[in-house]
Amino acid sequence: MRVARRYLISGRVQGVGFRFFVSRAASIEGLHGWVRNLPDGRVEIHAEGESAALERFEWQVRQGPPAARVEELDTTDVGASGHDIGFSIR
Repeated sequence: MRVARRYLISGRVQGVGFRFFVSRAASIEGLHGWVRNLPDGRVEIHAEGESAALERFEWQVRQGPPAARVEELDTTDVGASGHDIGFSIR
């Protein structure tokens, strides 16, 4: 089943390669969407794909790259668009 989720991640997640880590993890899982830094220091992700792939992706995001420290991850289910757009860094 195809689903979409919005993630807001806080902690030490900017300036540590977090967006590139997320983009790679999403590509490996075949997800579509985007990742971007927010002005308040958090990172926002919109990811869409198969439910099992999103679960694996979320586990990886919670770990982050070696220099990152994920303190909080908020997840919101959103409506899936069904469009295959790839995964981009904004």
